[in-house]
Amino acid sequence: MAVCPLDYRYGRERVKNIFSEESRVRYMLRVEAALIKAWADIGVVPEKCVEIVSEEIGNVPLNRVKEIESEIRHDVMAMVRALSERCGECGKYIHLGATSNDIIDTATALQLRDFMGILEDDLNKLENTLAKMAKKYSKTVMLGRTHGQAAVPITFGLKLANYLAEILRHHERVREMKNRVLVGKMMGAVGTGAAMGEYAIRVQEHTMKNLNLGTEESPTQIIARDRYVEFVSVISGIATSLEKFATEIRNLQRSEIDEVREGFDVEKQVGSSTMAQKRNPITSENICGLARVLRGFIVPTHESAVLWHERDLTNSSAERFIIPHICVLIDDMIVKMNYVFENLVINEENMRRNLMAHEEVLAERIIMRLVELGWSRQDAHERIRKVAMQPGRFRDNILKDNELSYLIGKEIDYLLNPETYLGAAEQIISNILKKWKDSN
Repeated sequence: MAVCPLDYRYGRERVKNIFSEESRVRYMLRVEAALIKAWADIGVVPEKCVEIVSEEIGNVPLNRVKEIESEIRHDVMAMVRALSERCGECGKYIHLGATSNDIIDTATALQLRDFMGILEDDLNKLENTLAKMAKKYSKTVMLGRTHGQAAVPITFGLKLANYLAEILRHHERVREMKNRVLVGKMMGAVGTGAAMGEYAIRVQEHTMKNLNLGTEESPTQIIARDRYVEFVSVISGIATSLEKFATEIRNLQRSEIDEVREGFDVEKQVGSSTMAQKRNPITSENICGLARVLRGFIVPTHESAVLWHERDLTNSSAERFIIPHICVLIDDMIVKMNYVFENLVINEENMRRNLMAHEEVLAERIIMRLVELGWSRQDAHERIRKVAMQPGRFRDNILKDNELSYLIGKEIDYLLNPETYLGAAEQIISNILKKWKDSN
């Protein structure tokens, strides 16, 4: 019976397969095979055992591992015994000099490496979508808002370019953390490698080379958990940005704004079980909810980095939840966010309508024009502030002021044209698009 929504509602199979119970065992078996090869590389274990173990790691049944675990109550040792059973005389070399977390943490690094390949692909697709849209809507003028209020004109392309820049920074963080997160260890019970004697450093180096992983330079019984703290923090940051984007879409889809809408299948899709007219931004809302769940793993990740002495077991149960869940959830969220943007309905007419209903957003421009005409900045600000606070149309109130009408009356159409007050918006978009191209 499925209990966790990841089992029946959220996440893609390609990511869930990386973190499935059977895959977890397979990753650990790969580490055991790499360890055997390392011992053989330095001449301690017969070469024939490398071939035998490599062949048998694909033949160890999960049910046999679980059967042994039910008896001995130790998951790694159950895997070791199940593999040893199939390897004959070579079985005596399996897990030689290692401790459980040599295998567990190194297997986790393999899982995270495979996941990060998918993550980077997800980010690339989202970046491509945002770049295409930022270019397409670079001249689509809309109302910029601060505090939920009309502020100064922007373009929809600029908004999207800002999102692109944010995702590019996250992608850079993912690349940067790889060499710190994708590491394993093979140094035994407390990180000294004592059980491997004079071969310890060489065994670890060969094992990680065989797996194409980095090496923990300061092991205890485990790799240092600041690495997981960084990983979860970066993933949480991506989730927060996705929630930010989704929240903006939800706001812009509000009936009284109606500037964008999530794609909606009018032939089949149901928005509400009672309000037949509804077209709800359900995917964006879903993203926001999942982001809150994902960030909930930040605290237990930090707490799991605080262990007694060289290690206790309080991190183990927490990490069994944390790592698979945040990976499955962030992949699900990025894919959904990309889908939302790809299918977003843009109502440029409403963008213009909402903008033109607020001529006062050009107040800043008029202040700057008065400064050009010799006014002090403070005097101009106060004069225009008072005009903007009067009831009625902003334009009319300016023209009612004799001094203002005399100074700028002939320019009023130009000064209140939002399309000519966009500053460096187009250049900013161009700069971000260049950065996107350079990163590919």
